[in-house]
Amino acid sequence: MIGLGIAVVVVLYLVFLYNSLVKARQVKEEAWSGIDVQLKRRADLIPNLIETVKGYAAHEKGTLEEIVERRSKAQAVPQGDVAGRAAAEGLLSQSLGKLFALAEAYPDLKANQNFSELQQSLGDIENEVQMARRYYNGAARDLNVKIESVPSNFIAGPFGFTKAAYFEIADDADRAVPVVKF
Repeated sequence: MIGLGIAVVVVLYLVFLYNSLVKARQVKEEAWSGIDVQLKRRADLIPNLIETVKGYAAHEKGTLEEIVERRSKAQAVPQGDVAGRAAAEGLLSQSLGKLFALAEAYPDLKANQNFSELQQSLGDIENEVQMARRYYNGAARDLNVKIESVPSNFIAGPFGFTKAAYFEIADDADRAVPVVKF
């Protein structure tokens, strides 16, 4: 009778550990979805920004083409490739920084209300991406701790739970804030 009671408690504890791992994985997935939504908003804003700039800086075609190319590459990264998406988005951010620095040479562009609104919207989205990234990285950390900690690691391995990658900027140059003066 006591043996049966102990077996039931052990099974219930294992179920609890398994469910806590499932919950942590779902929180991580939901957090990634938050990043994905903000990155999609940013990607949707870029064509409007480029069209606004084209009218003022038509001969800056190389910068505009670079942004379009990097946007396409960022959107083409497979859904589960967090590190690849982070790298692609970092390059896109770098190109957008060049675009705003380019605006310094075009006073009419700087004064354009549409450009100013798009720039403000992009800044707001960048803040949202930053908050979503912090939330995702926290969720990934919590999942990784559960996967590596005893006793939940005994459940994580056999049931296929894997560590989550962090959404980080790999290249220090991508971390540099572009200098934009208006």
